[in-house]
Amino acid sequence: MLKQRVITALVLLAFFIPTFFYKEPEPFCALVLLLVAAGAWEWARLSGFGQTASVVAASVCALACLGIWWSGWLAQSLRGLWWASGLAWVLGVAWVLHGGVSAWAKYDRRLRLLIGLLVLSIAWIAAAQARVMGVNLLLSILALSWAADISAYFVGRAWGGRIFSSKLAPSISPGKSWEGVVGGVLGVLIVALFWQSIDIHWALGVPSLYSRAEQWGAPGFVLALVLLTAMSVAGDLMESLVKRGAGAKDSSGLLPGHGGVLDRLDALLPTLPLAMLICTA
Repeated sequence: MLKQRVITALVLLAFFIPTFFYKEPEPFCALVLLLVAAGAWEWARLSGFGQTASVVAASVCALACLGIWWSGWLAQSLRGLWWASGLAWVLGVAWVLHGGVSAWAKYDRRLRLLIGLLVLSIAWIAAAQARVMGVNLLLSILALSWAADISAYFVGRAWGGRIFSSKLAPSISPGKSWEGVVGGVLGVLIVALFWQSIDIHWALGVPSLYSRAEQWGAPGFVLALVLLTAMSVAGDLMESLVKRGAGAKDSSGLLPGHGGVLDRLDALLPTLPLAMLICTA
């Protein structure tokens, strides 16, 4: 399993790293669009649709993103979209997670599919526009999600259940703990301090997410980072709920050793649009 994970990760990096630093954003946007389409296919299957309908759903998602791309949206201010999607995530995920797996399974499968297609499309728009705005911005957002995930995993493994008596969401993801969430927040704050200390704005030509600390002030920006970390955890829990509702362990087997595309994108689905909201507010 570890060998498969490493090989898959290396293959993905071999495709992604050149697109990060290519002078134009199109290769990165196209590659992420493929992943989003694969995620839409997985979401449709988890929502109870068959193979043909799932392929159609993936195609619809991809075509919608292509239409947005060709219409020039990525070069425009999308502040309204980021506000709407941010509020929808904060309020919607609280509602869905509170209802739990049983409530999610009762929703009409067409509604569940529509939610997935919207979530994935908006995440693609956020990732693509971040790349258009600059590599430093995109990498700083991705680094936040990675730091939250990795820190939460290791702190949760080492300290889970030792400080807080209750689990984070035992009916949805029994392995996640409040200690892990705290570890994720600390990891994100460390990354933010490191990113500001090395000051790579000059090298990559555009401010990062963490450059917003000057505009927001330290207390306000720390709260913003805590919110982003919390929403990355919420994205992970949301995908776990969708899988549990479908009786699936992984979203698919598209990425050997890792599961499916959604298993890798889950934390980024809410983090990307909320980070863009912070960067454009």
